[in-house]
Amino acid sequence: MPAERIPSERGWHISALHLPEDLAADDPLVTETRNLRARILYDRGRRPDFRRPEGDYTDDQDLDFGAWHVFARRRPHERPLGYVRLSTPQTSALFQSRAYLGSEHFEEVLREHGLGPAETFEHSRLVVEHHARKLGLGVHLNAVAIAAARHLGAKAMIGTSGTADGQDLFHERFGFRPLPGTRRYVEQYTEDVVAMLYRAVDPAGEYHALVELLEEEFPAFVTSVDRLRTAPAPTGHTRTAPGAPATHPHPAPAAGADCWQPVLFDLANEPDASAFDTLLGSGRVRELLDTVEEQLTELVTSRDPSLRRDAGALSDAVAEQLTGSGLREYGTWVWYPWSGRLVHLLPREEFRLVRTDRNRGRIERPQQRELLGRRVGVIGLSVGSSAALTFAMEGIAGAFKLADFDALSLSNLNRLRAGVHHLGINKCVIAARQMAEIDPWLDIEIYPGGLTDETMEDFFTGGSGPIDLLVEECDTPYVKFAARERARALGVPVVMDANDRGMLDIERFDLEPDRPLLHGLLGPTTARDLADLTHQETVDTILAMVGRETISSDMAAAIPRIGTTLSSWPQLASGVALGGALTAEAARRILLGLPRPSGRYYADLEVLTSADRSTVA
Repeated sequence: MPAERIPSERGWHISALHLPEDLAADDPLVTETRNLRARILYDRGRRPDFRRPEGDYTDDQDLDFGAWHVFARRRPHERPLGYVRLSTPQTSALFQSRAYLGSEHFEEVLREHGLGPAETFEHSRLVVEHHARKLGLGVHLNAVAIAAARHLGAKAMIGTSGTADGQDLFHERFGFRPLPGTRRYVEQYTEDVVAMLYRAVDPAGEYHALVELLEEEFPAFVTSVDRLRTAPAPTGHTRTAPGAPATHPHPAPAAGADCWQPVLFDLANEPDASAFDTLLGSGRVRELLDTVEEQLTELVTSRDPSLRRDAGALSDAVAEQLTGSGLREYGTWVWYPWSGRLVHLLPREEFRLVRTDRNRGRIERPQQRELLGRRVGVIGLSVGSSAALTFAMEGIAGAFKLADFDALSLSNLNRLRAGVHHLGINKCVIAARQMAEIDPWLDIEIYPGGLTDETMEDFFTGGSGPIDLLVEECDTPYVKFAARERARALGVPVVMDANDRGMLDIERFDLEPDRPLLHGLLGPTTARDLADLTHQETVDTILAMVGRETISSDMAAAIPRIGTTLSSWPQLASGVALGGALTAEAARRILLGLPRPSGRYYADLEVLTSADRSTVA
């Protein structure tokens, strides 16, 4: 897990309100805020003290007045999905942590850390709706609370935390530390509680970068009681996550041979809704697919599999997920111009939660989020297309750069996942389209002119950002070497599959900046030495790269026939598919910081599945 990170969750609409101390207790803002907290804390009966016998929810605290209240919504006009309270030193006498520890112990703790009540804020009542928890909202709200306290001049934050669901461990990831000897069972919460302290001079744990960013943005979050009462929708500021998909207020473009980007529509956005209606009336939609109701069912049952056994509870969970939105408006509509298909999907983060749900147990949620923050470059989209598609399916990287100058020909169809309708289309375009059909939110850049001296720097470091790993699968010796020279200079690891004997090649230039290119198999050769080779020189060079003595007997027998009775290198779909699996496994481990050293490895199926390798009689 990295030392610090900014989560890649969707943008959240944040409103921060300072509640005046003289506001009436029956003011609608007060009652709605308390009801929101109590309902989530009640948690379907887990904490019964937060519900009255009459059935309404209760969490009345004088501490609400004079405190900051932070709300998070999907969109400005929707109801809050999460909340956190930040109490200032002016109400220190009412702090929950003071009541929990006792005033004498509370002030003793502060003195031990060189602090006083006048510079200590309190963090409390962090609550998030169940269906928003796995979307990163808890992380975002916690970061906002810490950022707000730092912006307002706090030297420290104190608070109490439950422990049954690991809440205390969650706060530790932000730099909070449990106070020794303060853990005990609290009846109201039906679990053990512990007091925790955060010092503003210390980094905010794993999320230090996010907290610093939000500290600068905090003034834009601030609203007021009067503004909330007079505005047609809650005011505040929407922070859009890096890489968030753009929607299109203009009519969707027509398809062309080089079209590879889908168009996304958010019907809650008026320009998008208008463009969507224009598209529907244009006659260009050949097929409309709307399974969002089934997707919602998958979403809620992936979180709670027991719902499959209770139709009523399942229906309630889906309704809660919709939070008042209509089915048509919920989520995102995706237009694929090249196929004429218009598809209704869950919102990005929910879509990815369901799509990668079966990865869990092999790739856990934190690892999935880490991988989505990475960018992978792929050179050569024949064999490389298998790698690119496998990476997209498995969730290895959320951004890609694809380079290949070649168009699909009929003889490519023995090994590429493509159809006859793709003939003549650039291989980058084909791969990008197929990847977008797996996940329309992937950030994909293409280089249909291939990797050249002119595009090399942009491919490695330009565009939307630098690549973190290179998959090299091209046939040109000069490009193979030039790409490795640049990768080594930048510390970018390289993986390659040779499509023969399951050969996997790994060069960890990120760990070994002086490592010889291709393990030194070509000695002091440079890319310039490999420019303008003859056909035979090209064959000899590639054989030196892959190992003349280690290729399969079939390949060894075929090489002398290339250019006479064979048109080119023999390749099979099964070998290409295996290469996609091998490069994906290596890349996943490298990008997650797991062991995967430099070297050359073989997953030779002929050997591994020979009769003497059988594990049964």
